[in-house]
Order: sequence, then C-alpha cells, then structure tokens
Amino acid sequence: MNRAAAEARGRKAERRAAWWLRLHGWRILGQRLRVPVGEVDLVARRGRTLAFIEVKWRERAADLDFSIDGHRLRRVAAAAEMLAPRFAKPTDDIRIDVMLLAPKRLPRHLVHVWQP
Repeated sequence: MNRAAAEARGRKAERRAAWWLRLHGWRILGQRLRVPVGEVDLVARRGRTLAFIEVKWRERAADLDFSIDGHRLRRVAAAAEMLAPRFAKPTDDIRIDVMLLAPKRLPRHLVHVWQP
C-alpha cells in the first residue's frame, strides 16, 4: 500500500472512531494533532474525562491485537503531555485510550491503556 492510500485509510478510520465516540457521549476536541515528539489521532472529552486516543485500523480483525505496542504508546503519551495544557482543566481525569477498527466489526475502545 502506498503512502497516500495509507493516509486515506487512516483518516477514514479516525472519522469512524470519532463518530463512534460521539454516539457514546464524547465530544471531539481535536484530530490529528502533531507536536515534535509525536501525534495524537483524537482528543475527546466526556464530563471530567479527557482522553488522548490512538486509532488503529487493520484489514483483518485478528491483526488488531498486534497493532499497538509500547513504543507507539510512549509517543502518544509524550504528545499528550505536550498537548494537555491546551485541553485539560484542573479537575480533569486524563488518560490514553486506543480505538481498534476493522471491516465489518464494531470499534473496540480500550480505555486507560498507558501508565507512565
């Protein structure tokens, strides 16, 4: 798969994840936020919870279990740390989540997947 196709697939997955989150009461505050140390796919809020979300898409649902690792989560966590002052309120619970998507499957929302 070439870079342009991968980029388009990633954007489509992020739109689906944002849609799913909205249906479950989340408000999307930001998408594809890049900072020098990494990128956060989605920033979402529900009540006092602020989530920095990594979105992964795989053609086969079985491959989703291997799509996220410590290296990727460290980069998301570093980016979230830089972005938190922009979005967080003093009383917020801040966490790192992952959304896993595959064709013909409901999205899987993994909550609070990273502890520094």
